[in-house]
Amino acid sequence: MTTSYKERLARRLTWVTSLIILVVFGIIYFVVSYTVVHSQDRELLLEVEEHSDEIFLVNGEIRFLNKDEWQEQEHSQIQLNPIFIEIVDLEGKSMDRSPNLGENHLSFYPERAGTKEAWTLKTGSREVRQMQVPLRYAGKTEGYLLVAQSFDDTRELLTNLRNILVLLYPVILVSLFLTMKYLAGKSIEPIQKIIQKTNQISQSNLNERVPLPEQNDEIGQLTRSINELLSRLEQALVREKQFTSDASHELRTPLAVLRGTLEVLVRKPRTSEEYIEKIGTALGSIDRMSAMIDQLLALARVGVGGEEFLEEVELHSFTEETTLKASRDSGRKVLFKSYLQIPVFVQINEKSLSMILNNLIQNALKYSKEDTEVVVSVGIHQGHPFISVEDKGRGIGKESLEKIFDSFYREPDVLEEVIPGTGLGLAIVKKLALESGIKVEVQSEKGKGTSFTLFFEEDILSKS
Repeated sequence: MTTSYKERLARRLTWVTSLIILVVFGIIYFVVSYTVVHSQDRELLLEVEEHSDEIFLVNGEIRFLNKDEWQEQEHSQIQLNPIFIEIVDLEGKSMDRSPNLGENHLSFYPERAGTKEAWTLKTGSREVRQMQVPLRYAGKTEGYLLVAQSFDDTRELLTNLRNILVLLYPVILVSLFLTMKYLAGKSIEPIQKIIQKTNQISQSNLNERVPLPEQNDEIGQLTRSINELLSRLEQALVREKQFTSDASHELRTPLAVLRGTLEVLVRKPRTSEEYIEKIGTALGSIDRMSAMIDQLLALARVGVGGEEFLEEVELHSFTEETTLKASRDSGRKVLFKSYLQIPVFVQINEKSLSMILNNLIQNALKYSKEDTEVVVSVGIHQGHPFISVEDKGRGIGKESLEKIFDSFYREPDVLEEVIPGTGLGLAIVKKLALESGIKVEVQSEKGKGTSFTLFFEEDILSKS
């Protein structure tokens, strides 16, 4: 079973927070333990210093500076925080001890003598905190004073604190997980609204958009990205519908002509001249459909072939060869001009560049008179190499300049004059140019001619 994102988020936050709480609890226990034990050791040290100044060993005999101090209640009875005292000789044998020790003895550790460090040990059934110091007389160590204080209360305090923290930890974890789960649910509510809205958007209502949240945060950025994606999908769908409609319309016309011609031929016997004429008309319709299908296939292949093979193309020789070939094939005058002083190379797919340039030249020849010339030039402008195709033909209206790269678009007056064409040449030019990193600029004036210029990116320029 797949765990929801809300559950995973709550678990991760709980896991991280639980580690932090565990560390905090450990620090709390350590600080309390250190503080309580340190406080008890300080009290124990005061007792040691007080008694070490009042008890002496002289030639193996115990002498008290104040005998009454030895009879104090805290040394004779087991009370809340009793003080245990024992005096031992250099061998660790007991010489005297406080009455509250009863039959028990404090432990003597020769290696710890004189360090004034305290440690915890068992004395009978009690746990005590003990410290020992040497007893000196005339600069000579005569024995040791062992002083201890009950550690039971401190141990009980630390045990209770540990138990509370251990019991409190799972309660905090459960509460934390439920809180995190609730907060995670509240945090992803905007995402759930986005999901609900996007699930409602289909092909029939691609114009709808996801409402933008008030905050300009990551959710807002996600919403804008989704809306931009929907806009691109909507535009692509509109273009696809328009392309399908235009393609079916353009193909329907030659098919209708072909069908009508064949129907005329089968109605009654015809002369050979009439058969030749009608068959020629039918072949013309077939040629038009073939040309259109070829253009449609070329347009469909743009952007589908994966990574293009880039090669180094020298602009002068490439443009000159393409221009001369177009002039020979068309029987028209196509001039080549070069403004380059040195060879200029660009890294590009040569087939794509050849298709772009050929389409522009054929377009210029189609929409200019036969007695006018088409000029193809190559040069460098502001650091960018360029190829320009210029004609003195009919020109393009201002209202049509932004539409000429759309598939099947042709100016109304061109349709009226029945100039042959499919309206796909410039669409192919635009798509190939975008893929190749070429910027296409067009300048045109109605009745005076048109100029298309291909600007190559500066970062693909190399000079020999």
